[in-house]
Amino acid sequence: MTTDPASASLNHAMIDDAQATAAQQYADSFGMPGFDDPSRLYIQQRYDGYTDENQETWRILYERQMDFLADNASSTYLGGARIINLRADRIPPLDDINARLGPQTGWQSRAVPGYLPARAFFACLSRRQFPTTIVIRPKKSIDYLPQPDIFHDIFGHVPLHADPVFAEFLQTYGKAALGANDHDTERLARLFWFTVEFGLIRENDRLKVYGSGLISSPGESRHVLASPEVDRRPFELDRVCETTFEIDHYQPIVYVLDSFKQLRDAMNAYARRILDKQPAYGAGSSHESEGTSRRQ
Repeated sequence: MTTDPASASLNHAMIDDAQATAAQQYADSFGMPGFDDPSRLYIQQRYDGYTDENQETWRILYERQMDFLADNASSTYLGGARIINLRADRIPPLDDINARLGPQTGWQSRAVPGYLPARAFFACLSRRQFPTTIVIRPKKSIDYLPQPDIFHDIFGHVPLHADPVFAEFLQTYGKAALGANDHDTERLARLFWFTVEFGLIRENDRLKVYGSGLISSPGESRHVLASPEVDRRPFELDRVCETTFEIDHYQPIVYVLDSFKQLRDAMNAYARRILDKQPAYGAGSSHESEGTSRRQ
């Protein structure tokens, strides 16, 4: 998810105009009467705002991490990275990403100015639209940034959006979260953390990383696969949803999928449970029927 741009030394030139201010004000009121249109949350990427140092930061991060991921990331992630044409030589223009992503699954990456409240974030996911941070960490903080940036969001998250099974899971997650009560919202936050952010998957009898927090972290991606201190548990949705987490250190517990179909099917079942409690959940999506027709 995105974060408050005022809290770190990011490239504020990307988000310092009236459009970004208006979008952030709308986001801060999202869910109140008259504030329910996700399209009002989005801004232009303003690509000419990136500096040479920003581009160098992207290149260093990409090259350092992709060398490791070539043998240690999920084949689904790597295939998605090829589909959206992730490259080392430049920060991706979102229009280029979306032109490749749309025909695959209908997902789009949409630039946002900063932190989105949970309900706004869920509303975007329910429409197959991923709120994307467009600023990038400063070079002096290249090894660690406490909040997402465009490297985390595009390099870490978006390649999986090219996979029809994961794409359906993520949209269903957004719809379910929109209608969830406080108890289920907390459980869904844990599910997001242990799958979308810090998930592992078993492929050809090897553990591979796929969660964006691991994909975009040179240190933790290596630690999670090799350290004897990590408790790697088989994925089971209710157990995942009952596991608490902390954000300020490497994860001592992670969950391992057998397949992304396992994750999608578990999410579909959980969404039906939420529907039974609160029938009016989520907003429709222009890609809903397409997403259903792509089930594997």
